Amino acid sequence: MSAAILSLDHATKAFGGLIAVNDLSFTLQDGELLGLIGPNGSGKTTVLNLISGALKPTSGSISLGGSEIAGQPAHKIARLGIARTFQLVRILPSLTAEQNVVAGGVFGHVRTWGGEAHEMARILLDRVGLGGRGDSPTSSMTYIDQKRLELARALAANPRVLLLDEWLAGLNPSELKIGIDLIRELRNDGISIIMVEHVMDAIRSLCDRCVVMSSGLKIADGDVHGVLADPEVIRAYLGDDHA
Repeated sequence: MSAAILSLDHATKAFGGLIAVNDLSFTLQDGELLGLIGPNGSGKTTVLNLISGALKPTSGSISLGGSEIAGQPAHKIARLGIARTFQLVRILPSLTAEQNVVAGGVFGHVRTWGGEAHEMARILLDRVGLGGRGDSPTSSMTYIDQKRLELARALAANPRVLLLDEWLAGLNPSELKIGIDLIRELRNDGISIIMVEHVMDAIRSLCDRCVVMSSGLKIADGDVHGVLADPEVIRAYLGDDHA
């Protein structure tokens, strides 16, 4: 691993009296796949929203490649190289599959236009398992295909950091295997990834490292197998009787 491409330093987000993310610090190394895990409501998606610019931190620092990005608008952060998927799939329903992916290239880190953008879109659709379906209306796509499309659109931005927010959620066993294999390919290509996920088989098989959150706080950070065996992590998921 090389130097950190993304750093959070004492990042905090409060909504009135509720502290959703509390003094959180961690780094993402260039080419690393980091699992960000924890029970429901622990603050994981809020962290992705802070990184991507959907939310501004109350305090603390977030830097990409050594440059501060905290508090910048989401579109500027996308230009700097952050791309993401969402828990609830967000596609552009009035556009075809290919047009959705082209949009990612236009508004992403490395802009592509015209014929080049459409060629790239077809390549990415094929990569995520949607080859030959560029003209398909997105409104008629299945849930898994919409997820694949959203991932292709994120990849079209040629991101420096890819944020995956429960991308594997809701998949059946055969779809899950395909999804894990696809994320593994992205990791092998050297893309830096933060993956929020509840599918522990995926965390164990894919991630270089894990950060665990509970009630807005970081409670563990380190090797996946060591972290998942940590009594405090077990307690956060299962309660005191299992720690």
